[in-house]
Amino acid sequence: QVQLVESGGGLVQAGGSLRLSCAASGSIVEIKTMGWYRQAPGKQRELVATITRRGRTDYASFAKGRFTTSRDNAKNTVNLQMNRLSPEDTAVYYCYAYIQPQWGTPWDDYWGQGTQVTVSS
Repeated sequence: QVQLVESGGGLVQAGGSLRLSCAASGSIVEIKTMGWYRQAPGKQRELVATITRRGRTDYASFAKGRFTTSRDNAKNTVNLQMNRLSPEDTAVYYCYAYIQPQWGTPWDDYWGQGTQVTVSS
């Protein structure tokens, strides 16, 4: 069984920084894309950033220049460094990974339970 566990959320003042981490564990053959999504109250879940196994990154426009994602393939972890946070960044942040859990089984999307990020003005 695959699990994604996030950590690092919390409360921060506008202009501050937070670093989110996510570790994938369990029965894992390979992980392709990992990344982060977020969902603010009353809004749909949206992409924040993704990173391929080879390190190619993709960012939402609001994240470019402020957020940086990185991963450690050996540890099955992905991080999100968020700088210059604003109240508009307040949301639940979800870790995401595209994983093949066992040899011969289909690849599938996996999600963490989410971590709250609150930015005060």
